[in-house]
Amino acid sequence: MRLNSRIIFHLMGLLLLCNGGFMLLAALVSGIYEDGATLSITLASVATMFAGVFAMYYTRGHRKEVKQKEGYIIVTFGWLVMSISGMLPYIFSGAVPDITNAFFETVSGYTTTGASIMDDIESMPEGILFWRSLTHWIGGMGIIVLAIAILPLLGIGGMQLFSAEAPGPSADKLHPRITDTAKRLWLIYLGYTVAETILLKLAGMSFFDAINHALATLSTGGFSTKNASIAYWNDQPLIQYIIIVFMFLAGSNFVMSYYAFKGKVQRILKDEEWKYYSIAIVIFSIVVAGVIYFQANITEETPGYPMVLGKAESSFRHAAFQVISVITTTGFVSADFTQWTPFLTVFFFGLFFMGGSAGSTSGGIKIMRHLLIIKNGLLEFKRTLHSNAIIPVRYNNKTVKEKIVYNIIGFFVLYMLLFIIGALVLGMLGLDFESAVGGAASSLGNVGPALGSLNPVSNFNSLPDLAKWWCGFLMLAGRLELFTVLILLNPYFWKRT
Repeated sequence: MRLNSRIIFHLMGLLLLCNGGFMLLAALVSGIYEDGATLSITLASVATMFAGVFAMYYTRGHRKEVKQKEGYIIVTFGWLVMSISGMLPYIFSGAVPDITNAFFETVSGYTTTGASIMDDIESMPEGILFWRSLTHWIGGMGIIVLAIAILPLLGIGGMQLFSAEAPGPSADKLHPRITDTAKRLWLIYLGYTVAETILLKLAGMSFFDAINHALATLSTGGFSTKNASIAYWNDQPLIQYIIIVFMFLAGSNFVMSYYAFKGKVQRILKDEEWKYYSIAIVIFSIVVAGVIYFQANITEETPGYPMVLGKAESSFRHAAFQVISVITTTGFVSADFTQWTPFLTVFFFGLFFMGGSAGSTSGGIKIMRHLLIIKNGLLEFKRTLHSNAIIPVRYNNKTVKEKIVYNIIGFFVLYMLLFIIGALVLGMLGLDFESAVGGAASSLGNVGPALGSLNPVSNFNSLPDLAKWWCGFLMLAGRLELFTVLILLNPYFWKRT
């Protein structure tokens, strides 16, 4: 079957048009704060929208049909096109003049990883910082989901795009029509963002800091307007508690939020993933808080320990903040957890592989996949004892198809294999062991902070250029849950069928 290339280029144009529109918002912010970057960001916006209009006009006679093959290409290349065009405000303004660094910062934004190459964030123009946060927010729910909400205007169905953008095991939909699903998701997403902005402003943040951190929190991104990240507000616990709550919400399935607004609380409480997601966060937070509180070799002078020694509340607050930040792959930092104890360093490294809920804006493997892998593993004992029995995996009291279980196991194996390869490549490029494994796990899981020279109070600017491009690939593969990106590397995919 012949590839419908015209629809691919047409939708690339649509994405460029949307991206350019968001740049205009950043230009407006730049103009309000008179930071000197207004013209540069505006030029970047005009160039991006011009390219989008040209692509859409040139392919206006396209066949309005998106099949699965085109869906995978549109999603993967859509993210690349967004990242490449998203570099322009950084380059035109001179904030990040180097192409490698500009691409790294941009792809880190759109994939909601939050790893940065900026050494002095607070010296950047407000318009650039706002654009940086916007890349998070756009990527959080997925620019493709935004696009399919308006695809009916073009007479195009969007189911193929939605399945490629969100290829996880969750099949929950809020409405039978996929475009209505996208609209409801964005309404919840926007509502949470506005609510957090207001609460952070009332808690003591400036409006600029509040909206930037709300954009980064709901997208589980982690870009901050301060060099010290959320540690800047360590003396304002209310701000950190507000961010904790919204990180938790962003890391949970947005369908659960929809049920909550509809008053269907019982459906939330009966959901296995939400239950184990919540329990895991509580238990892990208590464990970390206990180690911090009782560990004798930690003093107030210990790096990464910003709390008052012996104060239970602050110990629990920073423990909960870092646990939720890592599990949801938000990547905000209130302390350098690699300096707490060797045990906690290894503990948090393990959390890099956990991820939030399916249907959330977080990265990582996801709680649902871990649950189904563990359930299937435990059932293997029963299957060994009763070889002729058919014992299916059950989730939320429903039988899970074998095909889905095999897909999840395949995903996990592929994820770990890519992590190992990722660490080996970083090691080959000169990183020490701790930095290599931490950088690979953080990039693939879209976590942000890592280990070694890439620890929570450092950044990724010290990486060699090749390592930055490699981490960019890992971020993209992790954000699109491996298959969507890696399938394009399979020669069979490009054969006519």
